[in-house]
Amino acid sequence: MTPTISRRPLLAALAASALPGWAGAQAAKGMQSWKLATSRRTGIHDVAPAPDGGVWFSAQASGHLGWFEPATGRTELVPLGSGSSPHGVIQGPDRAAWLTDSGQNAIVRVSWPDRKITAYPLPQGTGYANLNTCAFDGSGDLWFTGQSGYVGRVAVRTGEVTVKPSPRGRGPYGICTTPAGDVWWCSLAGSFIAQVDRRTGESRIVEPPTRDQGARRVWSDSRGRIWVSEWNSGQLSMHDPAANTWRAWRPPGDKPRIYAVYVDERDTVWASDFGGNAVWSFDPRSEKFEKHALPRDSGNVRQILGRKGEVWLPESGTEHITVIRT
Repeated sequence: MTPTISRRPLLAALAASALPGWAGAQAAKGMQSWKLATSRRTGIHDVAPAPDGGVWFSAQASGHLGWFEPATGRTELVPLGSGSSPHGVIQGPDRAAWLTDSGQNAIVRVSWPDRKITAYPLPQGTGYANLNTCAFDGSGDLWFTGQSGYVGRVAVRTGEVTVKPSPRGRGPYGICTTPAGDVWWCSLAGSFIAQVDRRTGESRIVEPPTRDQGARRVWSDSRGRIWVSEWNSGQLSMHDPAANTWRAWRPPGDKPRIYAVYVDERDTVWASDFGGNAVWSFDPRSEKFEKHALPRDSGNVRQILGRKGEVWLPESGTEHITVIRT
């Protein structure tokens, strides 16, 4: 599929906040929050550190790539196209922002810093994929999930987009890449994780031991172990492909709802908990959780991503962006 390219206005909205590091948002040691300085609700969903020190976010409600500048609290919105509704965003090896845009049924690339937009539509006849998340493999190609029942790839060198129906139909959600360059994804509706055959695009299912656990997001640690946020069961689980083993832990609290998972550069595991309105850090060595309470009710952190010394959190329920400095 040939990508479509446009040079839209560099931004749709630009605003500055006079209160970076607002003291009233300090909920815990190392945590800092900002209200997004925009004139409209963005529907912030996912975040990704940008190469210039800023932080990108997917503005699902307004159809933009957001860019936040921590030093000033400034927020910029870059329009992605008619009908846009982006879900996931990551930084590519090319230092561009790559988004899964369910509204356009396309993968969208925004070059940085010149903000040139390139759309990679799904092949004609694919149908509405409900695009969710994406990750680059070890060869530099982009893999993505569609919750309607698709797993696909953008061959970055040629721009060709291919998709395959996912095993067991609807449900593909989170996706990640291991240090070896392999791609794993999970099915929320199907309650399993799967490894992609990067040559054929087919997926090999791996069954978690907890039935109907609702595997929502996945992330690899430095050893290639796959960490899973289990939405239905409220567990944080881990699959070790080398040993073909599973472990699972349940955070403290009456009704944890574990949505997002991320593993930082120290192999500390981070998980968001809708039930506890918090983010948990988990030390795999001591097998202990530490709670990081969110400073506002119903923070609803749907994704976590970071860079060295920083863990970034999009508060979809409050239109805030938060960092925990480690």
